[in-house]
Amino acid sequence: MPNEAPTAESADVDYAALLRAEQAELQAQLKELGFENQGDTGLNYDSNFADSSQVTAERGEAERLATELREALDEVDAALERLSTGNYGVCQVCGKPIGAARLEAMPAARFCIVDAAKH
Repeated sequence: MPNEAPTAESADVDYAALLRAEQAELQAQLKELGFENQGDTGLNYDSNFADSSQVTAERGEAERLATELREALDEVDAALERLSTGNYGVCQVCGKPIGAARLEAMPAARFCIVDAAKH
């Protein structure tokens, strides 16, 4: 059943560790792009580079990717907060438990599979 809560057989899954690993990976990717801290403007490009349109395109792509990474990081941070308050694994739409398989695949999931399909 897709809305089953994490069970005893999934009790050996350390969701906090999965979330922290995902958090570290997202932070590393942001750092690699030069967006480690809020307000960072990304990698520095040589102002003498002949193809300034290429630099502009690459900077725009890096900024778009950094935005997506920050949004994913916000989702992970929110999931860690839910975990600490005891609200982790509960669908934010219907209030039913999120399935253990879904949480293992997507530890920051906010919705059960049924409600995720609606969004």
